[in-house]
Amino acid sequence: MNDQPIAVFDSGLGGLNVVRALRRVLPERPLVYFGDTARVPYGTKSAETVIRFTEEIVRFLLRFDPCCIVAACNTASAVAVPVISPRVPVPLVGVVAPGAKDAVEATKDGDVVAILATAATVASNAYRNTINRLRPRLAVVQKACPLLVPLVEEGRSEDDPIVRMVVREYLEPIRRLRPTALVLGCTHYPGLKKPIAAYLGEGTKLIDSARSVADHVGRLIGTKPLSRISDPGRLLCYVSDNPQHFQSVGTQVLGEAITDVARVCPEEFAVPSRTIIDPPDRVAV
Repeated sequence: MNDQPIAVFDSGLGGLNVVRALRRVLPERPLVYFGDTARVPYGTKSAETVIRFTEEIVRFLLRFDPCCIVAACNTASAVAVPVISPRVPVPLVGVVAPGAKDAVEATKDGDVVAILATAATVASNAYRNTINRLRPRLAVVQKACPLLVPLVEEGRSEDDPIVRMVVREYLEPIRRLRPTALVLGCTHYPGLKKPIAAYLGEGTKLIDSARSVADHVGRLIGTKPLSRISDPGRLLCYVSDNPQHFQSVGTQVLGEAITDVARVCPEEFAVPSRTIIDPPDRVAV
């Protein structure tokens, strides 16, 4: 496990926020990233479709012999990970449980926790159920924000007046509740942290699930320096469409240049059945 890469996937480029957080916790660990840019967003799709897409991507990422796979997509974490993780031969880590745990630790009984997420994540009640298991006396309010993912995928800046208008539209009913904590329940949303924090005010702590899951992965696989990696810290990126756009906008999200990015069509790794198979053909990182 010590010399294996971490595999990360998302519906688009929002999961690069998780990669950025993993760089902080595990700077020497090589990473393989897949962004399903041809089929983004996942949050408006049916559970059956999200599960199928997740199975396809997990099968592709297993070719790289990862030590673990991180579902950086909150929708996939909420809908697909509980279904398919028992059939995956390496740990399949979602972002919901670590984010929910951090929200609970930032609050006390009687407080209000707000969840900003996609429609599919909200419908799954994954955050609400996880938080209520940990602290039953917390009030949890959820808000679906379907327009936020496309704004991030387009590369809109945090100061864009359209971004601020949409944030205000979604958060106005949330702000009236004065939540103690707000979970950014989609890995695209940290890219809009500045306008979200400005609108809510200093009384609300933002919980970034990307940081939460990176800390969890660090505890899971260990943070000891690597000794057998020929190219430490290397990041390989694969997308299902438009690698040029991903490279341009993704570099802004990641905060470092993305040099290795290739297109892989969904048809090239589609899974005909719902059985996760550890493929024999390995790809060197």
